[in-house]
Amino acid sequence: MADLEADAAAKTSAGTGSKGPDVKTLSFEQALEELESIVTSLEAGNVPLEQSIAIYERGEALKARCEALLRAAEARVETITTDTDGRAVDALPFDPHD
Repeated sequence: MADLEADAAAKTSAGTGSKGPDVKTLSFEQALEELESIVTSLEAGNVPLEQSIAIYERGEALKARCEALLRAAEARVETITTDTDGRAVDALPFDPHD
């Protein structure tokens, strides 16, 4: 657990809160992994206040990145319509409100 805390602390700096790769360039998996590390670090409560604030700010940016990537992926999901024999006959855009 100390390794995760050190990793989260190393990925952010108290001054900028943005040390490490630009959040906008991270894949979903990378952003989620870093976000989980930040949560672990903050939950442990072993981080100084200023650094906690910087880490939290980066966590918010990572959360937004994950949500945006999920929305984009959801938009690409298609509902496949099949005929009575189970063959795909049509693909419709995903509608989360159906």
